[in-house]
Amino acid sequence: MREIPKWLKDMVAKNKAAYHTSAAKKTQENLDLKLLPTVCQEARCPNRGECFCHGEATIMILGSLCTRACKYCAVSKAKPLPPAEDEPARAAQLVQAQRIKYLVLTMPTRDDLPDGGARHIHNVVKAVKEKNPLCLVEPLISDLGGKFEHLPLIIESGCDVLGHNIETVPSLFKAVRPGASYERSLDLLKKAKEIKPSLITKSGVMVGLGESDAELKQTFKDLRSCGVELLTLGQYLAPSALHYPVQSYPEPAWYEEMTSYCLSIGFKGVMGGPLVRSSYRAAELYRRAQ
Repeated sequence: MREIPKWLKDMVAKNKAAYHTSAAKKTQENLDLKLLPTVCQEARCPNRGECFCHGEATIMILGSLCTRACKYCAVSKAKPLPPAEDEPARAAQLVQAQRIKYLVLTMPTRDDLPDGGARHIHNVVKAVKEKNPLCLVEPLISDLGGKFEHLPLIIESGCDVLGHNIETVPSLFKAVRPGASYERSLDLLKKAKEIKPSLITKSGVMVGLGESDAELKQTFKDLRSCGVELLTLGQYLAPSALHYPVQSYPEPAWYEEMTSYCLSIGFKGVMGGPLVRSSYRAAELYRRAQ
């Protein structure tokens, strides 16, 4: 595994320091009510301090155990429990307690469920919207195991953005995302726009896994061909020595160049940077699509 450069260590340290501010502690206090887990904590996100300072957090629904074994992810892999029937109500309560105006919902992959979790996602979004009508909701969903007949359930929930991360380039899928499919992910994003053309769709890509710039640009073109408007682009950081090793650390200037390229091919909004993650400044990115 390549050593993390000093400039990136300094960025991570700054965000960790922000976690100890009074604003961040207030967010943590609300999360300590244990209404729902957050991906910020489960996936060891380096932006936790910065986001908590702004009262932002990305909640996990459908449990914190994943049925797949992606080589880059820190979320635990095991047989999950059935969806909690009271989770939609708890999500709505957390949004109200935290006064969240823009909510990102993420989930582990639930290949054990006949609909991939679509009905539960629908119920959570509906519950949040009913109790918090001004809150915008962005579910970041799995590929549903290819069970796209259930995708309309999620889209009809009233969500404002639908996110699904492609994560990496086709040549790395087998090594990094066993059990997933590049074509299946593109298919989901394409079908979402077919079901509801006005729906804003979003995807995310990690860099530093060994991909080339040419491969990345082709992936961006593939996403645009499916109608995706919003994109996040960030550095992969291995959660441990047992995870897929980092191959490179592009510098901030590289993200500026790649962001310009993505905008030039038609993305309405791009958030790129070493510590950018799927839900990073999600409300700001959403506004760029308006």
